[in-house]
Amino acid sequence: MRMTTYAALLRGINVGGSKKVPMAELRTLLEGLGLGGVSTYLQSGNAVFTADSGDEDSLAADITAAIEKRFGFTVDVLVRDHTYLQAVLEACPFPAAELQPKQLHITYFSVPVAPERFASIDQQAFLPEEFRLGERCLYLYAPDGLGRSKLAETLSKPRLMKGLIATTRNWNTVVKLAELTRD
Repeated sequence: MRMTTYAALLRGINVGGSKKVPMAELRTLLEGLGLGGVSTYLQSGNAVFTADSGDEDSLAADITAAIEKRFGFTVDVLVRDHTYLQAVLEACPFPAAELQPKQLHITYFSVPVAPERFASIDQQAFLPEEFRLGERCLYLYAPDGLGRSKLAETLSKPRLMKGLIATTRNWNTVVKLAELTRD
């Protein structure tokens, strides 16, 4: 059976003292689910593992349930394979090589998103910040970084994110996860 390498993207852990998930415990938890080659990247909820069965959604559901059982709180989890992560990199509509990594972010979505969801946003009002939709993701160019981005704040409004699991990574992390999931 062929093993597939995946990245698990956990949303909103180890930020501001809430939803603490130590990476060593996350690795142990994933290994306990029968996943192989488990490693973590940074403290912000990125894990890489191999599995010979399951699909992205069922793996994400298993990890979510295990975290809730172990830590007592719910964490949204997205699981993506190398092919998808690499395709997101290659499809970037912004000149990533010319930008500082803190200026470029990817928000991964649980499902495909239609442009109509964001049609109410007047992109001209936020320039030089910009966003583009991709395959189950959104590319955000924020020249002054995510923390100062008015566009990022607007894009994350609950009415726009309703029904979605969404989690954002900076460009360095996006590149590293594609590397770490390469077979």
